[in-house]
Amino acid sequence: MRLEEHVFKCIVANTPLISIDLIIRNTEGKVLLGQRQNRPAKDFWFVPGGRIFKDESFEIAFQRITKEELGLKLNLTYTTFLGIYEHFYDDNFSEANFSTHYVVLGYELFVDDLRAELPHTQHSSYKWFDEDTISDDPTVHQYTKNYFLSR
Repeated sequence: MRLEEHVFKCIVANTPLISIDLIIRNTEGKVLLGQRQNRPAKDFWFVPGGRIFKDESFEIAFQRITKEELGLKLNLTYTTFLGIYEHFYDDNFSEANFSTHYVVLGYELFVDDLRAELPHTQHSSYKWFDEDTISDDPTVHQYTKNYFLSR
């Protein structure tokens, strides 16, 4: 359920959000990143993902997020859970002056048949990255880099 902006602002200003991040690999082992067009992390390359809505089961949230972010409705069956991460941002989705805190569940999956045209709601463009490039590229957000540090 999407909330009215003033309600969501109050929630973001006062509570952590729970989200799912998707580490998508192709058959070559490259990782799909999108260039964020929204705050927080605007203009950085970042893994696809999204927040879990209230009263939404985890499986349904995963299917919705993969559909919105990749154009494919996927389920958890073929994923690997990478762990729990925290993301702290000084800004938020709005122009108001408060931070954003995410508790993030990281999942890795292999997808060979991504659509030629990926959704552009959150990301202006997409690109496949080698892991070495991810760690060295200053335009890749540190929270995305963190998924590859302990591997």
